[in-house]
Amino acid sequence: MVAVMCLALVVGCGGKDDNNQPAGNNDATGNNAASEVIKIGGNFELTGAAAEFGKKGENGAKLAIKEINEQGGILGKKIEYVGADNKSEAGESTAAATKLINQDKVVGMVGPMTTGNTLAAIPIVTENKIPLVTPTGTNATITVNENGTLNEWLFRACFIDPFQGEVAANFALDHLKVSKAALVIDQKGDYAKGLAASFKSTFEAAGKEVVASEQYVAGQDTDFRAILTNIKSKNPDIIFVPGYYGEVGMIVKQARDLGITAIMLGGDGWGTGPIVDVAGKESMNNTYYVDHVAADDPALAEFNTKYKQEYGQDADSFGALGYDAAKLLINAIETAGSTDSEAVKAALTATAGFQGVSGEINVDAATHNPKKSATILEFKDGEKSFATRVDPK
Repeated sequence: MVAVMCLALVVGCGGKDDNNQPAGNNDATGNNAASEVIKIGGNFELTGAAAEFGKKGENGAKLAIKEINEQGGILGKKIEYVGADNKSEAGESTAAATKLINQDKVVGMVGPMTTGNTLAAIPIVTENKIPLVTPTGTNATITVNENGTLNEWLFRACFIDPFQGEVAANFALDHLKVSKAALVIDQKGDYAKGLAASFKSTFEAAGKEVVASEQYVAGQDTDFRAILTNIKSKNPDIIFVPGYYGEVGMIVKQARDLGITAIMLGGDGWGTGPIVDVAGKESMNNTYYVDHVAADDPALAEFNTKYKQEYGQDADSFGALGYDAAKLLINAIETAGSTDSEAVKAALTATAGFQGVSGEINVDAATHNPKKSATILEFKDGEKSFATRVDPK
């Protein structure tokens, strides 16, 4: 009797897949016919140092999925969002990606937001052939390794660091007409170093001079007066500070306190939090930064209304890019007509003319990077205003 019971159990278990559904019962879309939902994972920084970014990115992604579900879903199914907190740590990002794929059985992933956490997830999604779209992972090596090989399962909704640095330098050259620049760089931050290197090469290629380059350590340093005093002695026309709002706000304030009136310019990290609260309204005058969204874009205004209704706060580039990243992935699944990972990857690679709230996105098949415009925003009396838009060359 025991043997018969064991045999029955073996036969019963053998007829099920990992989702406890009948094995081999897949429909033409590649989904399990008995599955009622399509699962999309979110690997976001919900706690820890980068929680400011992760929460907004996840909000955008969840809003996108909510809208799609209200419209009836895709492929005849609703989308189920499954979130995981990577705690703003690379090791936790690896663990979150593993859980989402192996335990939650997601067919694609949105996030992480930061470069380090995105890089940490690459081996997992590559091994399991799951497409990942990062909203704001801007480091070039996320999609293309240093040896030139493509990370074929990685995509992004944002432009890359070298493009930001190039845009900032061209804005300084063409619009601000400056000839002497100084750099203030987080010595441990790949983001800051990437932007600074691109800015420097573009600026110097135009025959202009970088007269000073100073470093600090984000998360540790709070007194920047020594490096700013060195910069002041070089009398630059502009100071490029490609960091995040916390340190940048202190740097801007201390620079103004030292009597430095030079133009200050940065990357999208300036828009990650309340930089004006840190620096002060007056200190932020005569400053600019590169961002992913244009303040005068009607699509952004419409998105902001929806975002504010859902979350009780204004949207920014992080929410917008989280929204666009999720929509890119969902659009690829719908275009593929399947949740088959190879088909979804192919659809993402071929994305063209996709209208996101951050602008039109065309994916470069060779690099998986989107070709899209960048925006320069200016601070005036504590308020951001649109300065100009820069299109890719």
